Amino acid sequence: MNHETAVSKAKEIAEQILAPAARQNDKDARFSSEAIAALGPAGLLGITLPAEAGGAALGPRTVAAVIATLAEADASAAMVYLMHTCATATIAAARPAAAVGQTLKDIAAGRHLTTLAFSEAGSRSHFWAPVSRAKRNAGNVHLTAKKSWVTSAGHAQSYVVSALAPEGKSPTESTIYLIAGGTPGLSVAGPWDGLGMRANASAPMILEDCEVEPGLQLTDDGAGFKAMLDVVLPLFNLGTSAVALGLCRAAVAGTATHLNAARFEHLGQSLGESLPTLRAQLATMQIDTDGLAARIDDLVDHLERPRDTTMLRVLESKAAAGDIAIAVTSAAMRVCGGAAFSKHMAIERLFRDAHAGAVMAPTGDVLREFIGKAILGIPLF
Repeated sequence: MNHETAVSKAKEIAEQILAPAARQNDKDARFSSEAIAALGPAGLLGITLPAEAGGAALGPRTVAAVIATLAEADASAAMVYLMHTCATATIAAARPAAAVGQTLKDIAAGRHLTTLAFSEAGSRSHFWAPVSRAKRNAGNVHLTAKKSWVTSAGHAQSYVVSALAPEGKSPTESTIYLIAGGTPGLSVAGPWDGLGMRANASAPMILEDCEVEPGLQLTDDGAGFKAMLDVVLPLFNLGTSAVALGLCRAAVAGTATHLNAARFEHLGQSLGESLPTLRAQLATMQIDTDGLAARIDDLVDHLERPRDTTMLRVLESKAAAGDIAIAVTSAAMRVCGGAAFSKHMAIERLFRDAHAGAVMAPTGDVLREFIGKAILGIPLF
């Protein structure tokens, strides 16, 4: 599979599977099993994996394009795919002693959905600093933790879970483990009923003395923090930016359709023909959307050819994307007026979904703190 084929398959799934069901899934807060059933056979669950694992060995450019394409139809499904991709990358980067070969083959074959379980109520938006601690018992490890915001909770076949290392001394001395969905002691703690992204099952989960064998320890003790920064953060920030781009593109398209279709019957003109102020707002939405696309392209270039400014671009991308998505979808709500407010259009769902990015860790406020420190030469941690 090449880049063009992957994006084409994503577009087909978005149009045929995601778009027709997005409104009802959002209303019911229903996880789209149909989306996963389509993404798997299409070969999209393992596009980043190497060929020896059955993957397509495609990089960040394809990941961003696929996620943006999915998000235009359903941001919840795009977020499920993003979290799966981040977890897959973490599993693929596991230490040599990890026994994850079959899991990677199952992911590449489209039979295995995985996700991240990093955030905890006690550390809130500081997802890199779990408060739970692994306990070693003979050769195995036991985990007890309360995880929050676990996308695909109860639907994934595995969870990439963080905890402080058994002998960890600081909040950043964590270890990452792979927990199978049916592990005794693992449970979903409650339903998901969010403002936006309502169909991604981003519910809290509880681990109660879950036993992990050595082969499912993905990082060395204390090396989880490095994996979070080097593997997860760049891909996650790229992906959330791509979700924002998809939302913006959908908002622009929906607004343009409304301005062409809605009419002042007494004037014999469409809203777009009659009101230059609305045309100007639509133009600003397009400018902001294209600017975000350019920012994502720049980040992809930095990830493909790392340099001194790469981490700065990683931090900037999500902070900017969150603001842009909120601005563009807010403008769409104003321009489309009563039709959007009364939920006769998808604009209202896009508006709510756009606000999710700002509160996902690392939040925009945390990212700006990091960016400010980086500019001043202050250590981030």
